[in-house]
Amino acid sequence: MDVRDDRDDIEQATPGRDDTPPAVSRRLRLITVIATFGGLLFGYDTGVINGALPYMTDDLGLTPFTEGMVTSSLLLGAALGAVTGGRLSDARGRRRTILILAVVFFVGALGCTLAPNTAVMVVARFVLGLAVGGASVTVPVYLAEVSPAERRGALVTRNELMIVSGQLLAFTSNAIIARVGGESGGVWRWMLVLATVPAVVLWFGMLVMPESPRWLASQTRFGEALEVLKQVRSRQRAEAELAEVSALAVKEEREKIGGWQDMRATPWVRRLMFVGFGIAIVQQITGVNTIMYYGTQILTDAGFAADSALTANIANGVISVLATFVGIWLLGRVNRRPMLMAGQMGTTAALLLIGVFSLVLPSGDGRAYAVLAMTVTFLAFQQGAISPVTWLMLSEIFPMRMRGFGMGVAAVVLWLTNFAIGLVFPSLVDGIGISNTFFLFVAAGVLALTFVQRYVPETRGRSLEALEAELRTRFS
Repeated sequence: MDVRDDRDDIEQATPGRDDTPPAVSRRLRLITVIATFGGLLFGYDTGVINGALPYMTDDLGLTPFTEGMVTSSLLLGAALGAVTGGRLSDARGRRRTILILAVVFFVGALGCTLAPNTAVMVVARFVLGLAVGGASVTVPVYLAEVSPAERRGALVTRNELMIVSGQLLAFTSNAIIARVGGESGGVWRWMLVLATVPAVVLWFGMLVMPESPRWLASQTRFGEALEVLKQVRSRQRAEAELAEVSALAVKEEREKIGGWQDMRATPWVRRLMFVGFGIAIVQQITGVNTIMYYGTQILTDAGFAADSALTANIANGVISVLATFVGIWLLGRVNRRPMLMAGQMGTTAALLLIGVFSLVLPSGDGRAYAVLAMTVTFLAFQQGAISPVTWLMLSEIFPMRMRGFGMGVAAVVLWLTNFAIGLVFPSLVDGIGISNTFFLFVAAGVLALTFVQRYVPETRGRSLEALEAELRTRFS
């Protein structure tokens, strides 16, 4: 099968058209499961602070500002980790970078667990953020480059499924540990230390996983690239795909595409980076991580008791996982761009209602459950549409030789936006109230929807090489 001849409809391929032997399919599934432990760690480490923060506040004497610092220091680290991880994965390989990130995940989680004061906690969370940012870039790129075109959407989005599963695991374990440990000092340390376990699994698992065939081809290691492709494709398809990949690798080597200078000097790459930045910002200015990081506090403010808020917050994790399953199903059936727009409309409407309910309903069970219903609705649209499409499109749109770098720079913008929102959210709520804070996110959502409608390209239905050729033409 010639991938180039079938590129316009390959993602609509039915299972019967795929000649991949069962053993090869199992190998591809195993690679996906192991690599997405990076996503599980991403989710757990960003979600665990949600339940740990109230207990940590008492033990470490946090103020609203230092609460924001503890929460957002991870995000600042993630910004640096994203661009560093992207550059490292382009230079040294996707697999080797994920191995390094597993070690950083372990060290960062242990540092947070043992932190004696706020300053050490902020530093440890920053280190943990380096790993989170690196994983947010490297794992989707690795999966995109290993996956066949017709399964790329589903397999890359498995990482998003593992992210929200990690957040659900964090919410659930937080509630269990809080109920078992009660008000005993240091209960939050048990919440944080659990993140060391998947870090160990990721490190040992990646030791026996292959390198990305497209990265190998970008280094002109075509023989090794073919051997890896044979592990995850039929032999005939592997040879046809290598021919396409190697031709593009040679072309990009001549053009020297691959870094800051090329981004500035090449107009179509520069315009593509602008689109990548916009996609990254769109995902964050919905305010999703205010619910991921401060969901317990939002529900407490709405009227839940502290323990009940921890338990109710599990609903946010459950709906995130269920919505991601729906998102994976949809990605194989509908185009990316309309899916992103539908998600934006849904999240904006839910945020508007959270603000209205918080403003007009009296404190009590009615307001508490109304706000919970809207956070669940918000997350259904966010995790079922916006987040999976964001990470998938960022792993698809950049040229092969700078895919890790390009996604890394876009992820820096994403994490810096996340950092800014995480830092100022407690102060905003304290200063203008929760309703007005969410109304600000509603206004941002309208602007985001306008950007997607005007500038974001469609990426479904193409091999990575065919997509690159199309985007080169469109943005030149």
